[in-house]
Amino acid sequence: MDSVSSGETSGSRVGRRVLLPASFIGGPRDMRRRYLDAMSLVQRYGKPDIFLTMTCNPKWREIQDNLMYKEKAHDRPDLLSRVFRAKFELLKAEILNKKIFGDVAACVYVIEFQKRGYPHAHMLLILKHRFKPLNPEAYDRIVCAELPDSTKFPHLHSLVVKHMIHGPCGKMNAHSPCMRDGLCKNHYPKEFCPQTSHAEDCYPSYRR
Repeated sequence: MDSVSSGETSGSRVGRRVLLPASFIGGPRDMRRRYLDAMSLVQRYGKPDIFLTMTCNPKWREIQDNLMYKEKAHDRPDLLSRVFRAKFELLKAEILNKKIFGDVAACVYVIEFQKRGYPHAHMLLILKHRFKPLNPEAYDRIVCAELPDSTKFPHLHSLVVKHMIHGPCGKMNAHSPCMRDGLCKNHYPKEFCPQTSHAEDCYPSYRR
């Protein structure tokens, strides 16, 4: 770079171009290859039926019990990754081996890291034809947008209230990160819906 600054060498001839092969994980060629593989699954088995997201909870006991004195979860990305991976493998076993959604024809997933360092996974599932959710009743069997009964399922109710409630946003909190031009970018709060409905070429409207 000193020779370029002094004018001894042309900047156009400094360095050389390196093409990363597909064997370099995360490189452009590798990502394109993976994308084409995923699209070939869609071409063969049809569009995905379920989009599932799993996030890492830094309060998991397996994480908290292994932190040193004064350590926070974000100080241990190695621990977060190991615990998350173990739990994600259990989730995969529930879906692919125990078939909680039915027989899976194809599965694609990606594990990403949020800005604060916590991993999360996005999974696309293509179910075999006889297990595909094609009506409101089928959606209600696998998706619930309602609060569990606090009397019958107190533990489940407490988990949903603690981890699965959006907001507050809108008029209650105009400075929420989800706010865009005075409105929630996720369209909350959503209206109550007595029953699940599904029109053609749109997302289902879940009972809530």
